[in-house]
Amino acid sequence: MTHAAPLTRDARKEVLAAIRASEHFLLVTHEHPDGDALGSLIAMQALLRALDKDSVMVIAPDDFPLPAEYRFLSLQGLVTAPPADLAQRTVMFLDCGNLDRNPLAPLLDAERLVNIDHHHDNTRFGTINYVDEEASCTAEIVWDLLRVADVELTTEIAEALYVGLVTDTGRFSYENTTMRAHAMAAELIGAGVDVAVMYRRIYEQIPQAKLALLCRALASLKLYSDGRLAVAVLEAEDFAQTGAEESHSEGVIDHLRALDGVKVALLIRELSGGGRGAHKASLRATDNDVDVSAIARTHGGGGHRRAAGFTSDLPTAELIDAIRAQV
Repeated sequence: MTHAAPLTRDARKEVLAAIRASEHFLLVTHEHPDGDALGSLIAMQALLRALDKDSVMVIAPDDFPLPAEYRFLSLQGLVTAPPADLAQRTVMFLDCGNLDRNPLAPLLDAERLVNIDHHHDNTRFGTINYVDEEASCTAEIVWDLLRVADVELTTEIAEALYVGLVTDTGRFSYENTTMRAHAMAAELIGAGVDVAVMYRRIYEQIPQAKLALLCRALASLKLYSDGRLAVAVLEAEDFAQTGAEESHSEGVIDHLRALDGVKVALLIRELSGGGRGAHKASLRATDNDVDVSAIARTHGGGGHRRAAGFTSDLPTAELIDAIRAQV
């Protein structure tokens, strides 16, 4: 098992000192929260409450409904707007690479911002930054904090952490799957996680509308650059005609990346109502030849070298042309 670098250990000490020094916290994550975002949020909430801290979680109302596969998670203490006493709270960002990835960020004017993340392109926007690029997921960092703080690992906490771990490692298939990730999984299983039950909840209870949406996406598939770039598009009418939610597009891009010969996969989906950009673009790379997070950053987004995304108000055709040129 690898050990944290000195800089990471120092950042961990800073976070633990901030937790000891503060009594009131506000927890947030990135827009369109995924498994790691939600798992980290819930586990950190549990950590703070175990230490008798006053803590609330905030997810913007536009991010509901959450993806169906995560709705079994307990979100006790969740609100959809910052509380009136925000100025008295330490704001903790989890799994958020930059402030632009949280729609509530302009409202979160606090003296102390704690930034806990594992994305290599994190902008270190916090007054305290605990960014561990070697961690498989942000949930792994929270798991480490729980252990150092000597907080009991209940089954509920373990399940939240496992959701973050298994989804961000692609079911332990991505390059970020380390010995430590497997050691974490073993400890979570020991705390009561039923692997078969969790797999069923996350990956096998697929709504019919989600399957219909996948069919639409695959029907739109186009290959460029001699089959090395795979592109699929989901328009607003695809969601309307299938009855699918925006979150049902989760996982579609994995089918594109799995194609033989593909180096980069791109999924573009039209956002309902325009949102913070007319389209959401998701990028995946099969190896390190293309850093898709660098592409995403040029459009105001970010992520990992092999998995990134952004929102854009460019029309679909122009967006595809821009990505093709950058790839």
